[in-house]
Amino acid sequence: MSTKPILLDVNGLSVSFATDNGPVQAVRDVSFRVHEGEILSIVGESGSGKSVTLLSLLGLHDRKTTRVEGAVSFKGQPILDLPASKMRAIRGKEIGLISQDPMTALTPVYTIGWQIAEQIRAHETISARAARLRAIELLGEVGLSNPGEAVDRYPHQLSGGMRQRAVIAMALSCNPSLLVADEPTTALDVTVQAQVLDLLLRLRKDFGSAIILITHDMGVVAEVAEQVAVMYAGRIVERGPTEAVFDAPLHPYTWGLMASIPPLTGKRLSRLTSIPGMPPTPESIPPGCGFAPRCLFTRPECADRPPLRKSGEQAALCVLDDAERPALRRRALPQEELA
Repeated sequence: MSTKPILLDVNGLSVSFATDNGPVQAVRDVSFRVHEGEILSIVGESGSGKSVTLLSLLGLHDRKTTRVEGAVSFKGQPILDLPASKMRAIRGKEIGLISQDPMTALTPVYTIGWQIAEQIRAHETISARAARLRAIELLGEVGLSNPGEAVDRYPHQLSGGMRQRAVIAMALSCNPSLLVADEPTTALDVTVQAQVLDLLLRLRKDFGSAIILITHDMGVVAEVAEQVAVMYAGRIVERGPTEAVFDAPLHPYTWGLMASIPPLTGKRLSRLTSIPGMPPTPESIPPGCGFAPRCLFTRPECADRPPLRKSGEQAALCVLDDAERPALRRRALPQEELA
């Protein structure tokens, strides 16, 4: 358990969208904490509610069609119901966002240097010349070669990796206390992905920023995160320290994610295990355990909302108890038998 102060505290966050058939709940009773300087990874399949959760607590939703409930505090200040103008003052300065798609995060008709400088000037009293020099400095810090030239390039003149670095530079422009990285490596090749992850770790070390990393890649989680929250069907179904979750996961959905990772040691598997079926859409999530239709160990009790089972610093929403879980996990994870 971290002894550092709590930076972000999310309690009972729920998000509903208005549709022609009435409101549809996409995120259900999500709670987590991020301490200063900590890296939390939120992992899950596409459609599990990862991005909706983070964008909603940052105020990046249409307030006319989206209902957000719960309590969110940043540095002890409630932010969920702040007016849009006050939320903008926090977002960008105190909380930096690294968007999932750098091409849509950057305006195509302005140079990347102008866009970074504009964000700096929106939050700080600084001249245009000083903001430009700061933009060049940031582009150099994120690894762009010849930043003095890159500052005057338009987004379409950069590769995917270079655009992602420019978005990271923009997110870091005001030295935020919290970085929210929404699948920052999804569209990148393996080499550039490794460079971006190394960059995030180095920036955390240099600036002391906490990071929330949204991803569906368990390998990325194992490499960089200290805490992990596993999301499925709009709920956090398991959470805990990364090492503990990887060594002894509690939830069958986490077992399914782990089983899809090729083992690094031991006998080579003839075929990786896949999770049967498809994730539910928000309007089709069952009232009990959302994972029950795809779970190999479903039982009648799964029709009700599952209890929160705790094991040390880990917790999971599942009816399985401590006595039966190890044997079932070995069935779900062939890697454990071959290790």
